[in-house]
Amino acid sequence: MARLLVVHHTPSPVCHALLDAVRSGATDPSLTDAGIEVVLRPALAATALDVLEADGFVLGTPANLGYMSGALKHFFDVVYYPCLDATRGRPWSLWVHGNNDVDGAVLAIERIVTGLAWRPVAEPLRAIGVPDAAILEAAWELGARTAAALIE
Repeated sequence: MARLLVVHHTPSPVCHALLDAVRSGATDPSLTDAGIEVVLRPALAATALDVLEADGFVLGTPANLGYMSGALKHFFDVVYYPCLDATRGRPWSLWVHGNNDVDGAVLAIERIVTGLAWRPVAEPLRAIGVPDAAILEAAWELGARTAAALIE
């Protein structure tokens, strides 16, 4: 069974809505029937063991003051060196929510993940303001696409 780890910091209803859409896409019956297990971990609770046991990752965060949340930064601080060599090439994707700008957060996360040598499977989902149906659908697709990458 392949395991998709969803690491998230979801302090707001908007972030929860995005997380729910990602989870829904990743747990589509066509994927779970194919042997995909989806594990959700808040960023402050996720460990290096969670990362080492996962075959792919979805990361989700609000953009705080032009950067990723402190919780997601803490996650990277905890897992970076213990997972550096062991997780190279694993698929990953990202969603970031902000009220007006998320580019700084996306750039910072991409730099860290480049160091980890994870393989992107989708462009980062940039959600600005209250998500409409199109953004929630894109979040669903992000979850499904990342889970499907574990089958390929």
